[in-house]
Amino acid sequence: MTQLKIGDKAPLFTGTDQDGKSISLSDFRGRKVILYFYPKDNTPGCTAEACSLRDGRAELQRMGFEVIGVSPDSVKSHQGFIAKHGLTFPLIADADKSIAAAYGVWGEKKFMGRTYMGILRTTFVIGPDGTIEKIFDKVNTKDHFTQIVEAYQ
Repeated sequence: MTQLKIGDKAPLFTGTDQDGKSISLSDFRGRKVILYFYPKDNTPGCTAEACSLRDGRAELQRMGFEVIGVSPDSVKSHQGFIAKHGLTFPLIADADKSIAAAYGVWGEKKFMGRTYMGILRTTFVIGPDGTIEKIFDKVNTKDHFTQIVEAYQ
């Protein structure tokens, strides 16, 4: 599995957003990107994380950040998640997990004594030049927005 670190070039990708449109990391060249990987739409932790980023989006934009979410959910699932929670940023449907694999966040998880493969909740902050500036692998789902802002103070 890929183990990215701060200073590495972020892997380029192209995926499909909630509207069925193609979205690529290269579309955001010259801008700072918060690329966050989460396990599943409409689950408690993932909803809290998405809503935290939604609520802080104006401040994040003021700081120069764009937000992109990625999960293995379908385009249709993303549409419902966005509508239900008023999300204001794109969500990429990574059904084949290729983007997650490129970022090293598709891996073995353990829950209630069961081992399975899934998304390892991780956020990458990518600088305007395409390099990884920060990695959050211990995400505060309830206040992820503040966690990111504080890392830049």
